[in-house]
Amino acid sequence: MKVLITGATGYIGSAVAGALRRAGHEVWGLVRSVEKARLLIENEIHPVTGSMDQPDSYLAAAEQCAVLVHAAQDPRGDTVALDQRTVETLIGLGGRGPKPKTLVYTSGVWVYGDTGGRLVDETTPLTPARRVTWRPPIEQMVLTSDAIRGVVVRPGCVYGRQGGLTGLWFDGAFRDKDLKIIGDGVNRWAMVHVDDLADGYVRVIESGAYGEVFNFTDRSRATVGEMAGAAARTAGYDGEIQRIPLAEAAKTMGDFAACLALDQHIDSRKAVRVLGWQPKHGGFVDGADLFFASWKAAQG
Repeated sequence: MKVLITGATGYIGSAVAGALRRAGHEVWGLVRSVEKARLLIENEIHPVTGSMDQPDSYLAAAEQCAVLVHAAQDPRGDTVALDQRTVETLIGLGGRGPKPKTLVYTSGVWVYGDTGGRLVDETTPLTPARRVTWRPPIEQMVLTSDAIRGVVVRPGCVYGRQGGLTGLWFDGAFRDKDLKIIGDGVNRWAMVHVDDLADGYVRVIESGAYGEVFNFTDRSRATVGEMAGAAARTAGYDGEIQRIPLAEAAKTMGDFAACLALDQHIDSRKAVRVLGWQPKHGGFVDGADLFFASWKAAQG
């Protein structure tokens, strides 16, 4: 199967591109530079040098693919407007090249908002955190399109390899010697290892599913305080973990702070039942020493 991935050298996109190639698919990846293109070639992925804000740079490659995976975000400008324009562009390719085309859109579990101890699944009404209120309308654009077969993937907080959000803890503990968390640390994040998530994308694509939403989270239920503590220990940090009140953190971090303070319990049994997906990693705390070594190596 021919697949194009936006953000193919990004944290999620690179893992998905590699997993698809190992599964035998022919993969194209959108990248901005010649240097990043080399990384894709080394991994048997066709580079498409261009950018989301210049659709003409990738349209020819996307047209020949049966599956389009949107895994990129560009924080340098108007992220929301660019994300919407990119989705509209990809949907517009539905009538060109191989048909029917499938579009896999990367959202996230922050669209559920704060769930506390309540277990929520793909049927639960959304109450998105303010930072991601724009995501549900774009999800619906993908799911309801008549031009393309749409699927929405909602990953938990991704960890492993170069780090994701957990890399912020390693960075604070190892480099800055100043490890902070937002809130009191008793909240729980819904987590997923980047390789387990990539396997989920492969299963979604190979299943032929469309018009569906899939959560991808592991079964771990460690608190943010416990996970940050594990990051501190493995990074050799013996200082105090600072717990920053949300109101104070919001002054410098804006709406991002509220996302880091979310308490979530996300049900991913639909992916298990429909796709046969099973997370192989037990959680961040169990492998924190290995994840730190990987993060440290990725810093160069």
